[in-house]
Amino acid sequence: MNQVLHQQTAVDLQLPVMEAFYTLQGEGAHTGKAAYFIRLGGCDVGCHWCDVKESWDAGAHPRLRIGEIVGGALQYPGRMAVITGGEPLMHNLDALTTALQAAGFRTNIETSGVYPVTGNWDWICFSPKKFKEPNPDIYRKADELKVIIYHKSDFAFAESFTDRLRPDCKLFLQPEWSRSNEMLPLIVEYVKQVPQWQVSLQTHKYMNIP
Repeated sequence: MNQVLHQQTAVDLQLPVMEAFYTLQGEGAHTGKAAYFIRLGGCDVGCHWCDVKESWDAGAHPRLRIGEIVGGALQYPGRMAVITGGEPLMHNLDALTTALQAAGFRTNIETSGVYPVTGNWDWICFSPKKFKEPNPDIYRKADELKVIIYHKSDFAFAESFTDRLRPDCKLFLQPEWSRSNEMLPLIVEYVKQVPQWQVSLQTHKYMNIP
């Protein structure tokens, strides 16, 4: 009885959801895979080049019960759920990931790592930003480091994390979209010289899909 009550309480918990949609993962290690994206509202990192600044105010978005969020994901055949933001770790994600995994989903997250990690994750993409220091909790948990290259100085910023990560953490450099023409050639040359890195592209933008 207590376990049933606990499960009912968990699915009734609410999170601010800016949008949720089924598409292809366009970036990083899982590029090209079908994925259900759940974009949570709320972010205090403040990247000036962010392309979803409307996600920053958590109060501007409807709060959905976890049961509703999972129900939306179940409408599609893919079974990889990507939790993104905003900064999703502003919220405790234990109940959401437990419910998604119970429904048969792999759970992935894209985070700047500035808050302690909550939730049960199959894959953690750590994308640090200069604007706010990461929480040390992220370093041993990250499966993927994805650094956005906006200035030439961002290469050194990217390298500053490599010694703190697990040896099997995948390393990606991704051009900021508005500066791709300038930064991508530099990234290509950098990866040729420092081959533990890989190039990540926002392939969904090239393909004109959400």
